[in-house]
Amino acid sequence: MNQRLMLTTEQRALIGAVRDVARSMDIRRNSIKYLDGTYPEENLKALAKIGVLGMSIPEEYGGTNLRVFETALVLEEIAKNCYPTAMGVMSQLGVQARVISTYAPESMKREILPKVCAGEIYLAVCMTEPQSGTDVPNYKTNTVIKGDRAVVNGVKTLISKAKEAEWFVVFTRINGSPGRDGIGCVLVNRNTPGFEVTARYHTMGGENLSEIQFNNLEVPLENVVLREGGFKKLLSAFNTQRCLNPSISLGLAEGAFEEAINYVRERKIRGQAVSSFQGIQWKLAEMYRDIEAGRSLLYRACLSANPFPDPHDAAIAKMFVNEMAIRVVNEALQVHGGYGYTDDAPISRFYRGVRYGSLGGGATEALKDLVGKKLVDDFDPVDGFLSTGMF
Repeated sequence: MNQRLMLTTEQRALIGAVRDVARSMDIRRNSIKYLDGTYPEENLKALAKIGVLGMSIPEEYGGTNLRVFETALVLEEIAKNCYPTAMGVMSQLGVQARVISTYAPESMKREILPKVCAGEIYLAVCMTEPQSGTDVPNYKTNTVIKGDRAVVNGVKTLISKAKEAEWFVVFTRINGSPGRDGIGCVLVNRNTPGFEVTARYHTMGGENLSEIQFNNLEVPLENVVLREGGFKKLLSAFNTQRCLNPSISLGLAEGAFEEAINYVRERKIRGQAVSSFQGIQWKLAEMYRDIEAGRSLLYRACLSANPFPDPHDAAIAKMFVNEMAIRVVNEALQVHGGYGYTDDAPISRFYRGVRYGSLGGGATEALKDLVGKKLVDDFDPVDGFLSTGMF
């Protein structure tokens, strides 16, 4: 009996709806206009109309409350066409939306989440600091509770959508409590006095990232959605990001693979299609093998979510798929020859975007530390490693 994972009719319809939007707007060919940092707002608005931006949000706030798996499927399909659009959608579906829908007070949920679903406002997350990226326990940004108010001070850097987002999910120390147990989370509106964008960096993928300073920024106490000891809850929510990030990498690999096959079928050398050369067919076979291996790891991690993915499965999937996608996109560009290196070639934009995956959402090296430690700690010297029984 064939044990392959088969998508349901509803899942296929969801992917089909996203594909229809991508084709109707010719998103892949038009993605060149976002290389200068222009935000793909028209694409997000179109996707909002078919419910994509509300997939992580409960139904009572206008969303569809789909699982991590369906969310990853949609991001994969979007990334096959446009990296900046996929990144913009992920910021509406990832840790930001899940922190608010899981931990924010009811009044804030009702104020923020319906507008997110409708594409009326955008969210951003503030984690990285100038001296601390993955090293969350050493964050310096601090929030001091003063009666019914909270005062935030600190600097966050490499923040997406500092110009476009209205609400920011800020990872912060609470009352100066040290270590990881001192980390909580505050919701900050960009219009709050003390919020300042102090620098902007343009990425090779086409995004603009920014540095944000919080200077005695004061918010109501209800904006402190997680107090001291909230780190484990934040990390659980962040494991979702470790599935959504590689879903973009997987989609980029698939999009690049499609471009490569179309190109070698059309390209002729001495009257012979390049696709008939054994060397090219071997490249294509290896690319497809790697994509399918990555898909299996990623889908397994997504399906472990209850409601958040298993951290071990998510880490393994992320580090494999991120690195696999870099290899596949690189090979896809290679078969294009010199044309693939030009900005006009869609393959060059896949190449620009794919390099980000292993940097964001937990660097590959940090995830290897996490997985390696668990393997050593959990190894059974008698039975060794037993099958999990999962495809």
